[in-house]
Amino acid sequence: MVNCAVRNWQGEEVGQTTIELKVAKEETAAHIVHRAVTRQLANARRGTACTKTRGEVRGGGRKPWRQKGTGRARAGSIRSPLWRGGGVVFGPKPRDYETKMNRKERRLALRTAFMSRAEDLVVVEEFTNNFPRPKTKELVSAIARWGVDPKAKILLIYSEKNENVYLSARNIPNVKLIPATNLNVVDVLKADKIVATTSALAKIQEVYSD
Repeated sequence: MVNCAVRNWQGEEVGQTTIELKVAKEETAAHIVHRAVTRQLANARRGTACTKTRGEVRGGGRKPWRQKGTGRARAGSIRSPLWRGGGVVFGPKPRDYETKMNRKERRLALRTAFMSRAEDLVVVEEFTNNFPRPKTKELVSAIARWGVDPKAKILLIYSEKNENVYLSARNIPNVKLIPATNLNVVDVLKADKIVATTSALAKIQEVYSD
């Protein structure tokens, strides 16, 4: 269980909240998180890279010169991999990089990764009412008041999407907005700071508790 201070819109501490999630054992935690990261990155690959072999390159059907008597090396095709414009040896072909991992293991890895970032977690009260219209400058100022460097990589977790907050945050290149139900290991580990609303934190405990 981890205790976190809750900050309001002005950056003042107004209370405490706790987060308790079941994590992996210390001796296996690094391994299971690593597996989840490699799985996510591998599944994000499109696998569309494609090269042509000597049998697929256009041309080269005729032997360029006779086998003997020319003084040159033997050649059977101008599309040999040794020639300019020839085929590629052992080049990439379209393939599926998908890696499987059990659902319980994925959720355990996510909980373990999230709890490992507890020191970098900033919990704030709901602030959607402070955005009657999109205003990027207001969000940057609020992030600074919460004690977070606006230039750091920030993962902002919300429970329900608010269009004005979304439009305000998308102009900040180092801030990524993500709903609590779409958490993933890579984003959690990649961020320098994690900012979560109280309702988002409650949603995380509700969704990922088992």
